[in-house]
Amino acid sequence: MAEEKCVHYLCQDETRVGLKTLTGKVITAAGVKPTVSVKWQRDNFWIYGAIAPLTGQHFQHEYPKLNGEYFQQFLDWLSQQLGDDYAILQIDQAPAHISSAIRWPENIIPLLQPPHSPELNPIERLWQFIKKSLKNELFSSLQNLRDRIQEIFDRLTSEQVISVSSYNFILEALFYAASY
Repeated sequence: MAEEKCVHYLCQDETRVGLKTLTGKVITAAGVKPTVSVKWQRDNFWIYGAIAPLTGQHFQHEYPKLNGEYFQQFLDWLSQQLGDDYAILQIDQAPAHISSAIRWPENIIPLLQPPHSPELNPIERLWQFIKKSLKNELFSSLQNLRDRIQEIFDRLTSEQVISVSSYNFILEALFYAASY
């Protein structure tokens, strides 16, 4: 008897993080002016990620740049993570994503979102959530930043991912797709 394979709906995108301090509001006592140390260093790296809005499953991998070569490496890595399962992968139309040089793994099917519409990709809200956790923090090195981001991902629960990424239009589409 053949094993049944799962089909996952994943939303993918990248975000850049670096040593330049992300500043934000802080709460202080009345009359106290908040001060925050700021670092202007521009060393950075990219996090390529994919999330499943229905289950909260998430995948992320770090790369030094945003380009087609690293996107290909991410796709190959994601394909391995999926094993025998399949994924419909929602992506934007960034040049790195739609290049003819991309060799799509057999178990990943791309789904292009309309151009210039990042608000349709739920992973954008996850990136906001991650970066909010980094506000007003100083990092002495990229490795310290990597460690902090890994700590955030390690504490990230499926419920949190679902909470920030579950758009009604996606959940409804998945519900109706599952009923066929």
